[in-house]
Amino acid sequence: MRHFLSERDLTADEFRSIVNRGSEFRRMWEANEPHALFPNSTVAMIFDMSSTRTRLSFEAGITQLGGKAINLSRSETQMGRGESIEDTARVLSQMVDLVLMRTASHESIEQFASMCTVPVMNGLTDLLHPCQMLADMQAYFDHRGDIKDKTVAWIGDGNNVCNSYINIADLLGFKLRIACPVEFQPDSNVLERGKSNTTVMQDVTAACEGADLVVTDVWSSMGKEDEQEQRKRAFADYCVTSELMALAAEDALFMHCLPAHRGEEVTAEVIDGPQSVVWEEAGNRMHAQKALMEFLLNNR
Repeated sequence: MRHFLSERDLTADEFRSIVNRGSEFRRMWEANEPHALFPNSTVAMIFDMSSTRTRLSFEAGITQLGGKAINLSRSETQMGRGESIEDTARVLSQMVDLVLMRTASHESIEQFASMCTVPVMNGLTDLLHPCQMLADMQAYFDHRGDIKDKTVAWIGDGNNVCNSYINIADLLGFKLRIACPVEFQPDSNVLERGKSNTTVMQDVTAACEGADLVVTDVWSSMGKEDEQEQRKRAFADYCVTSELMALAAEDALFMHCLPAHRGEEVTAEVIDGPQSVVWEEAGNRMHAQKALMEFLLNNR
């Protein structure tokens, strides 16, 4: 029985296999080919924070696989009245086949998974966003082939998505350049483990030079909204513009996990331009996660 709390819960071969299977599921979906492989399977989805892409993609994905999603929030369950996370995990394990959790604390999802006897999937924590990596890599693989030995530039906040890029760079063997202000660097433990493939700098032009993929995210992630003005000042020079993209490789792609703030972390010209695969990247969430659920259900 496997969980997916971090990219490092998979081997490189397993990760690539899930990405390739996600591409296959996308082709099946586009061809209107049914793939209800897990009839009557149920996913419990626990959201402590707001969600658009994660909730929609998992619910649509399990439906296409023949199953059903049940949406929960802490306030709607006994957790909101003090039931322990361990007891909740034990109960859900008796009733569903998979659990998706989005919660602020990575420690909470690890605690939950330690007591859960069905696979648990990380729908985003303060530390990591591993499902986004499946979708991003699917988009890159579909357009450019394997990302091994390529160069990726991350521009902006050293947040949970950035931490996940550090993990995946180490797992898949690409070079990651992170351009961010000194005070907004990635998690030190994640960075230490992935240091052989990752370089942190403040120079956005150096980060983008010759890059095969340029990625960014909002300057103020969920839970950081009260720092918005401070962050706007700190990240003023960290906007992905056409000028920055011109420094990257000629066939470089641009990605953003969304939601986006045009004119802040990226210009409209870039995110809506020909190098952007942002909308396909977002759509891949559904297909990559179908492949993930298939993998976890087959490995229970």
